[in-house]
Order: sequence, then C-alpha cells, then structure tokens
Amino acid sequence: MRKKIMIIAVCVLAVPVLLFAFWAIMSPGKIRQYADANSLSEKFVMDINGAPNGFFINSRDISNPVLLLVSSGPGTDDYVFTDKYKDMHLEDEFTMVYWDYRYMGIAYNGNIDIDSVNIDNLLDDTYAVTEYLKERFNKDKIYIMGFSGGTHIALREAERHPENYYAYIGMAQCVTDSYENDTLMYNFMKGVFESNGDKNRLNKLEDSVNHLDGGNIKCKDWYAYVNLLHDAGGGTILNKTEFEGVVLPIITCKCYTLKEKINYVAGMKKYRTTPLAEELNDHDYRKSITSFDLPVFFISGEYDYNCPWELIEDYCGIIEAPAKGFYKIPGSAHSPLWENPDATYDAMVEIKEMTLDG
Repeated sequence: MRKKIMIIAVCVLAVPVLLFAFWAIMSPGKIRQYADANSLSEKFVMDINGAPNGFFINSRDISNPVLLLVSSGPGTDDYVFTDKYKDMHLEDEFTMVYWDYRYMGIAYNGNIDIDSVNIDNLLDDTYAVTEYLKERFNKDKIYIMGFSGGTHIALREAERHPENYYAYIGMAQCVTDSYENDTLMYNFMKGVFESNGDKNRLNKLEDSVNHLDGGNIKCKDWYAYVNLLHDAGGGTILNKTEFEGVVLPIITCKCYTLKEKINYVAGMKKYRTTPLAEELNDHDYRKSITSFDLPVFFISGEYDYNCPWELIEDYCGIIEAPAKGFYKIPGSAHSPLWENPDATYDAMVEIKEMTLDG
C-alpha cells in the first residue's frame, strides 16, 4: 500500500514538471526567418529615453518602406498573432516593426518604473523610435499604425509630428470611452445572447451595466464587459473566447521564451496600474483631435464591438486630412490584420500606393 502511494505521489509531482519542461522546449523564442538576400529578422531590447523597449522586425526587403506598429492594450505585445497566423504578408510590402514600448512584452523586467509609464513619456518614446528607424533604414518618413489601445499613442504622435510619417493607420481605432461605445457593445451582445437563447449570459450582461436615460448603457467594469464580448464572438478574434483568441496563442507561440511569456502577462497586469491607464480615461477624439496634416486611414473588422466600427466610421467622416479612408474588413472582429489577412493586405497595399510619394 505504501509503495502504491509513493508511485502515485511521484506521478503527481512528475506530470507538472514534465509539462513545464515540454512547454519550455516548445518556447524557443525564435521569430520568422527569410532566405531573401535583402531580408531581415530581428528580435531585441534596447534603451529608449532611459527605459527598455522591445522590437520584432520582419522584412523580405529592407529597401521597402518601414511600418511601425504600436502595440495594443496599451501594454500588450502583438507579435504573438503574427507568430500564430502565418498568412499575414505585410513583410512582403513593408519592413514591419512591432514595438514593445517601455517595460512591456519582451522589454518587461522587475525593475519597472510605474510612474514613468505615462502618455508624455510614451509620445517622446514614439518620436525617438521613429527617428531611430528613419536613421537605421535611411528613410525620410515611415508609416505608423496603431492597433486598439496602441491607437491612443500612435494617433496623438501622428498629429503631433506629421512630418515623420507617410500616413497614420488606425486598426481597431479607439474613438471614445463614453456611453456610446458601451451601448453599441451592449446591443450587439444582447442580440447574440438572445438569438442563442443564452439566459445565463444575458443575466451576466444585465449585471455588468448601468442603464442610463434614453436607452444608453454604461458598463461597470471594462474587463468583465470585454470578457462577455468574447463570449458573444465580437472580441479579439471572431467567434473565439478570450482563452482561445488571446491566452492560447500566448501559451503556444514560439516567438517567446518561457520567461518572456511569463513576463508578457506580468507586463500586461502592471500596465493596468500605471498613470497611463488613468490618463486614457474620458477620451473622445471626435472632439479633441479632428485635424491632421498627413493622410489618415482606419481599418475595422465588421464584427468588432470592442472598438465598434460604427464609431470609427463616424470619426473618419469628421476629421480633416489631406487624404483619408475607412476600410471595413469582412469576416473579422477586433484583429482584421490576422483574421482576414488577404483583405487587410489589399487595404494596406492600396494605402501604400496612395501615400508613398506624398
């Protein structure tokens, strides 16, 4: 009997150790490589304005224009999606630079200076990163693309320094955190849950909001609200739960080491406690930033209700810019670049052709 207990105990202890070891082996930290003579694949951390910043760079031809992708969240690295969804071919047209800004993603460490993560510093960092890329790749200008929470940073920097960019591209653009955003989300989720006869989630939805005058809605807790949105299919990846669409790609990707995966999550959580998290409350760019001295384009998924496409289309109609455009990508929710890479690639090539000589 004692022997059997010992065997069971060893097995219980061994299984998680073996799984952990297997996870480490399957996390080599390697990024996509190319055989092209003028190609580039790099992953590195460097100091920008006194803080660590991370970079993933993929390009089949470094003579192509540079596209700086300002990651989402803020504080969430997006190269993980490029690792998972292999059909995205923007590196054929651009030198793609995925930027982990200060103390996030691969740039995270335990010595994070929380107070330094604020909008002013991140805008200064964006300027410094842009200057670095222009000098390194011998470019007069580059493209800047914000994704979701990263649009707060990229949009403001494009408005502040239009001379540095051929165009601003907002994918899943944040427009406002007002009741309009929450109401569109609510109506979408309610429609899905009612159609599915999902009374449990309908009850959770009602518990998560306050009903305002005129049929408007304000959510009580943003993160709980977005979790429900994933259940309704309009979250990060169309018709995938948060675990399927976000957590699983992080766990299984090969572009991070095991330590980097742990740091990735730690960085996301820390970013929720930074001054930046407070500074981005109460925004409505339809009132605060409506005029640009460079071309401006928006890309939205037709089922994106994290950053509802209706608000983005409305914002595009309001702004004044030398050129502007709105692309609604079919068959996608919050991440059209990876969910429908063909349609998004076509949109990006069109934007490039319209603006590169501008």
